Amino acid sequence: MSLSIGIVGLPNVGKSTLFNALTKKGVPAENYPFCTIDPSVGIVPVPDDRLLKLSEISKSEKTIPAVVEFVDIAGLVKGASEGAGLGNKFLSHIREVDAIIEVVRIFEDSNMIHVHDKIDPLFDIEVINFELEQGGIKKPTLYVLNTSEVAENIKKDFVSKLPGPYIEIDPIFGTGLDNLIKAGYDLLNLITFFTTGKDESRAWTVRRDSTAPVAGRAIHNDFKEKFIRAEVISYEKLLEAGSYAKAREKGWVRTEGKEYIVKDGDVIEFLI
Repeated sequence: MSLSIGIVGLPNVGKSTLFNALTKKGVPAENYPFCTIDPSVGIVPVPDDRLLKLSEISKSEKTIPAVVEFVDIAGLVKGASEGAGLGNKFLSHIREVDAIIEVVRIFEDSNMIHVHDKIDPLFDIEVINFELEQGGIKKPTLYVLNTSEVAENIKKDFVSKLPGPYIEIDPIFGTGLDNLIKAGYDLLNLITFFTTGKDESRAWTVRRDSTAPVAGRAIHNDFKEKFIRAEVISYEKLLEAGSYAKAREKGWVRTEGKEYIVKDGDVIEFLI
């Protein structure tokens, strides 16, 4: 399954800078409101050391990670739900994503404009969330506190009042980006399972608590309907064995049926 996360926030809080850091894709990030008008989309691999080790074990010709689609959406302003700024475009784009990353600037910088002329994270969040609610948008939200290693950050005594999970990042220096991608997975209650062999080792994304046939659909729609059984071993056990052959010798590769609930880190061969 594909995962799409929209990056939202007030103008000039670091949305496009974060997007650039995540995707290494050059989109405008100048210091003025509404620099981003049409959403820029970037495909970012999910960092996972397990996939690389599986590829080594199998001597795979290709290694294919799971990916997240990040969408950089125009800055939101007060009154967007009534058409202010680029509100109509903003709301139409944000309805198309699976989850929201809400970027909130928490550092002072006299050279960088703030649309409200002050740094007040909770007020900024209140503005954004009000406009989202007015626009009928309710998807999962991760608050990203944009910090700076070279500017003064405000006191973080407000974090206990945040209306949802948060992480801290510094888009300029790229601090915390891997954690951000993983947090997006957690936000949507997703897990990763793997397939591995000589041709390729690949990571797949599926909802937590999915059965084996449902997980198989991530590979091909036919896998759900034609599912017979799955051979399963945990990543840790396969790594301990050193190869599929040795894992089979030890009896660590299990045969599971249609009711099996796939777990994060499972290495699966589907039989149809």
